[in-house]
Amino acid sequence: MAIFKAERDTGYRGIWYMNQPVKGPLRYKYSGGFATYPQQHVPIAIYAPKVQKTFFVYGATPQGKNTLWHAVSYFDHKTGTVPRPALLLDKKTDDAHDNPTLAIDGDGYLWVFSNSHGTGRPSFIHKSAKPYEIDAWERVLETNFSYGQPWWLERHGFVFLHTRYSKGRGLFCQTSRDGRTWAEPQPTAFIAEGHYQISWPDTERGVLTTVFDYHPKPGGLNARTNLYLMQSRDGGKSWTTILGERLALPLTQTPNPALVFDYQKEGKLVYLKDINYDSQGRVIVLYLTSKGFEPGPQSGPYQWWTARWTGAGWERYAFTESDHNYDHGSLYIEGEGSWRVIAPTGPGPQPGTTGGEVFVWTTRDFGKTWHKGASLTPAATRNHTYVRRPLHAHPDFYALWADGNPLDEERAPHASRLYAATLSGKVLSLPETMSQERALL
Repeated sequence: MAIFKAERDTGYRGIWYMNQPVKGPLRYKYSGGFATYPQQHVPIAIYAPKVQKTFFVYGATPQGKNTLWHAVSYFDHKTGTVPRPALLLDKKTDDAHDNPTLAIDGDGYLWVFSNSHGTGRPSFIHKSAKPYEIDAWERVLETNFSYGQPWWLERHGFVFLHTRYSKGRGLFCQTSRDGRTWAEPQPTAFIAEGHYQISWPDTERGVLTTVFDYHPKPGGLNARTNLYLMQSRDGGKSWTTILGERLALPLTQTPNPALVFDYQKEGKLVYLKDINYDSQGRVIVLYLTSKGFEPGPQSGPYQWWTARWTGAGWERYAFTESDHNYDHGSLYIEGEGSWRVIAPTGPGPQPGTTGGEVFVWTTRDFGKTWHKGASLTPAATRNHTYVRRPLHAHPDFYALWADGNPLDEERAPHASRLYAATLSGKVLSLPETMSQERALL
């Protein structure tokens, strides 16, 4: 297809979104500044050491409107600057479920996977015209997928985990060597009304892990529960349990060999947050549990957990509580037993709603005991949430997120700003408006 030049935006402004009005003062099941939503979209940022840039995608809005554009940009680690973001696509919706995801192939080309929430809108795949550049693009494919998780694995090419809607949310895996010719999508799991999943590769060992919940009948997504895990060591051709036992796919029964914890028996919902690996390649999962889908104290406690595979079994520890199911943060593994979580675990300016005040939590004993560090957003007037970890995160651009007032029904212009943070805890505010082609953070 023809190459087109991307329009440049005048600054960094994120999408404001709400889902499912509820009775009472909290108004919505979840809402707020959702430029980096949802957790099922991974990765949205990737550090490229060859050019010393962290590339990222997000849900943008034009000035004065609340309609979704797919934006692409980068942080230049050599200069400490960001350019005006490139506007790749008008998604013609205000639904943040349509936010994009990102991959970078072995030659440095950027690939943007533009999701859709269900089957009502098309999805797209775009490829940059040149390696490590965002100026010009080619539309490679128009199709349909949701919750896309595109991973470029050096020995295998693209392994694309995603969801397809048909009487629920079925999980699928699709592969391609070049991003243009794709194998038929293979179903991996469809229990009851389906699933949400998160995934992450261990690039050193060539392992891809996906963790997922399930949506029971009755109840559906608002009754999401259980914790399942699968791994692939051959680029998505086959999948195994944590013990290496090959799974017969798709999984269709609630009890199955991929089940890690049966939270349905405990009467708890499960909200997946992140996956990472220790120095031995053993999996750690970050997630939250609660008693209900509605916001407010009746669904609490909203407990944050880590579950670690020891090689012989699972260890799980609850380390804090927050006040909402959709308070989302990320897990960083920084040494043997040394972990970090960056998440909005504080109530924030709009307590009881999505997001809040962002804190840094650290542990040095594999999650048994944690230290709560300083707030990253002490003077915030709007809640911050969906703190996201870049693939191969660099200390100078360690996390990316957005803010927004979850109760802002007017959706005023500039309702959401974007932020990044360094490993040392410095918060970088991305400019809403730019008078020059580049801005120093």
